Amino acid sequence: MPSCVNRVVLVGNLGADPDTRFTPTGTQVVTANLATDDTWTDHQGTKRQRTEWHRLVLWRRLAEIASQYLHKGSRVYIEGRLHSRSWEDGEGHRNYLTEIVVSDLRILDASANGPAELDLLYAQSESQAEVSVASTPNGSDDDGLPF
Repeated sequence: MPSCVNRVVLVGNLGADPDTRFTPTGTQVVTANLATDDTWTDHQGTKRQRTEWHRLVLWRRLAEIASQYLHKGSRVYIEGRLHSRSWEDGEGHRNYLTEIVVSDLRILDASANGPAELDLLYAQSESQAEVSVASTPNGSDDDGLPF
């Protein structure tokens, strides 16, 4: 049995169109914000709902698929791992960010624009070694709301 596990499994909807970028070496990377909902009934019998936002990072082939077929509102199943990083902004403040580096993607909503095989599970076959090269947020696209 493994002593440590870093695995995330989510089903949700994208809050905005994915953002596509390229590393200095030309590797494609896509970031997207995924909303998941928790629903429960409180002690008074009132139905409650809370939305949780997750930042996704997809590399190489998964980035190509995401940039081509995903859009705001797309329903997806993802598997991946948590990755945290930090940076210092121009004003000297330390910023922290936790992302999900996606290794498996399933597009759940039916789309007339995509091929039928997109309903299959895509596995990221290439190394995630470039995850530390992810673009540093410039602050303008990280306003707390992905839409």
